[in-house]
Amino acid sequence: MSDTEPRKTRALLAQLRPFAPLLAAALVLLAAWLAWSGWRQMQYEQRVSSAQTTRDAAVASTRQLLAGDLAQLDTRLASAPVQAALGAGDLAAAARALGTDWAQAEAVQVVPADLRTRYAALDDGGFGELAALEAALIENAPVLRVVQHEGAPRVALAAPARAGETLAGVALVRLPLTRATAGLAGVDVDEAIFLGLRQSNVTLLARGNTELVNVAERLGAPVPGTGLRIVAAVPSVAAAPLGLGVMPLFGFALLLLVLAYLAWRLPARLQPARASDDASPTFAESLQAPAPEDGAPPPLPVVAAADPPKKKVSNVMLDRDIFRAYDIRGIVGQTLDAGVAELIGQSVGSLMREQDLTDIVVGRDGRLSGPDLSAGLIAGLRKAGRNVIDIGMAPTPLIYFGAYHLRTGCCISLTGSHNPPDYNGFKIVVGGETLSGDAIMDLHARVADDRLHTAPQPGGLSERDISADYVERIAGDIQIARPLKIVVDAGNGVAGELGPRVLEAIGAEVIPLFCEIDGTFPNHHPDPSDAHNLEDLIQTVARFDADLGIAFDGDGDRLGVVTRDGENIYPDRLLMLFAADVLERNPGAMIVFDVKCTGRLPGHVLRHGGSPLMWKTGHSLIKAKMRETGAELAGEMSGHFFFAERWYGFDDGIYAAARLLEILAVDDDPSAVLKALPNGISTPEIKVDAPNGDPHSFVARVQANAAFEGARLSDIDGVRADWPDGWGLVRASNTTPVLVLRFDADTREALQRIQALFREQLLALDPALKLPF
Repeated sequence: MSDTEPRKTRALLAQLRPFAPLLAAALVLLAAWLAWSGWRQMQYEQRVSSAQTTRDAAVASTRQLLAGDLAQLDTRLASAPVQAALGAGDLAAAARALGTDWAQAEAVQVVPADLRTRYAALDDGGFGELAALEAALIENAPVLRVVQHEGAPRVALAAPARAGETLAGVALVRLPLTRATAGLAGVDVDEAIFLGLRQSNVTLLARGNTELVNVAERLGAPVPGTGLRIVAAVPSVAAAPLGLGVMPLFGFALLLLVLAYLAWRLPARLQPARASDDASPTFAESLQAPAPEDGAPPPLPVVAAADPPKKKVSNVMLDRDIFRAYDIRGIVGQTLDAGVAELIGQSVGSLMREQDLTDIVVGRDGRLSGPDLSAGLIAGLRKAGRNVIDIGMAPTPLIYFGAYHLRTGCCISLTGSHNPPDYNGFKIVVGGETLSGDAIMDLHARVADDRLHTAPQPGGLSERDISADYVERIAGDIQIARPLKIVVDAGNGVAGELGPRVLEAIGAEVIPLFCEIDGTFPNHHPDPSDAHNLEDLIQTVARFDADLGIAFDGDGDRLGVVTRDGENIYPDRLLMLFAADVLERNPGAMIVFDVKCTGRLPGHVLRHGGSPLMWKTGHSLIKAKMRETGAELAGEMSGHFFFAERWYGFDDGIYAAARLLEILAVDDDPSAVLKALPNGISTPEIKVDAPNGDPHSFVARVQANAAFEGARLSDIDGVRADWPDGWGLVRASNTTPVLVLRFDADTREALQRIQALFREQLLALDPALKLPF
């Protein structure tokens, strides 16, 4: 055999010999990194083990102490003096006997089992004890909750009070908070880790490294029978290389050290290749040889620098009417163009300057007008000296997420939402607060009053793609128990790419329907609140025998759902499902809903141990109320869902869909779970053209003149009348010149009666109204 190949090998090794020390050094550094990573992972695992051991000890101690209190309540209720008082129907005497010689009890009551007096006495702070009483009746056993009393937390015990087998009332005992915190207070906690006693999102006692308080849920464990949980956290470490464990990391580090030794030693044993009569150039000679003239690389083309974009002068007068209750919205070419967008951007930038905020995230939906309007908006923000992070075409929830993820606290979503293609608008967050009402109107006033700031130098502009971060954040928290086959209808809106991507990442099989982003919306209007827009989805779910159908609106912040058999599950019923899930982990949490939601929702929330609160319709108004009350969850009949538990509190149809699949995947029949939610006879939103195009003035007349006998009236947003068997609502839309009505009742007869009462009242004010009922 010819010695050509061995000769070439020796020659190549000789050429590589100078690089051996560098290779060895690189291998040593890589080995050191793997060993250090292994040590960090080992330290992390030891801390996790320590945290879990201490947590379990705190859980056991807390459980033992509180179980004793619950058992004492049960024993005292069975005592002869209490039984005698209950049998006589004297609830006050029963309460006195129940509290006799109970040293820790601050207050003892026995209230009628119908809880009417407690419901009648409800105020902003009265939900906690009522939720405990409701839970005791539902579970037919003693329960424990931490509630607010006179501004301070207390332990509340509640239990059915029976005289023999007859329910006579419900007992309520208030104890000091130390009864709940003593278990955790009595264990030794390493200063490097964090342990806390928590109910809902409220930390009742914190021990150890309190900087970890916001990441403690992952190592949490419930205190059985109490609704409390002990949460724990340890300092995080970087993810292990290639996901390896401690021993593989140390093993690979050792292997790399061996390879480093060989790389250092073996080349020294090699002798340079001998010269040969072969006239062919060696590798080194080839490198040193001049390139042939015809092989010279061509000169690089010279590209002239692009002229900076010229400012577009607006051809549209700034119309005050585009500044709405929740956002800014207009018709492109009539009330909105790039010039108007620039003024809006400069106005928002001026507001940011006053709050010492420098950076803002900007994104747009898939409408054809988006690029021009976005360019104008960005120019205005930069003119005010703000630094803009442009994330391009993105659903509104991704833009909201960017404000948190990139830590700007500010963002603008350029979107027309579910409106026709020629609409567009701006959803604005400044300093973590979604602008609405007067704050929106102030943006117009700044322009009108020439109060716009112009910076000496324009702000910066950068581009980011954060979609992968969004997917990773959701999929890192949610993985469904089993694969579900889901049809996703994005209506050609901007959620068409990201929505399916998220649901696939959490384990669903996704069948896309109209998920190609097209700002003309060629298939149907991207509004899942209109039943006509769900027809294609219902047919596709049936054709593929899918478990569920999911629909998003034009910018992805609203959710619609249909079952396998084609039933449209209204958002207020979905909110019941979400509330029950959230309240399992957060007893007593506030759940906010808008005035268009069913009257069955408050009772459902109370029965699951929560605190219901009805509020005005509007995504920005709901978010403001959540911030004010510390609510864990909120929802609107329009399909906006707001999760503060495990998420950021903004409306996000994509994330809501992921949470829905997480709940439904644990059951064999998701459609059956949805159909089992409390239901009655209800209408969708009914929209009626307002007299003179002014819905607000007409609703003000309704508030001043309407009289609904036997109903409980609410005027926080329009007029809502609740009867024991149903309710009706009329309110002014804040986005279009229409009246919005909705009706819900236990029976068809009750629904027709309530509609007739509303029809009579409304036609008395304006006989020309065209009511479709």
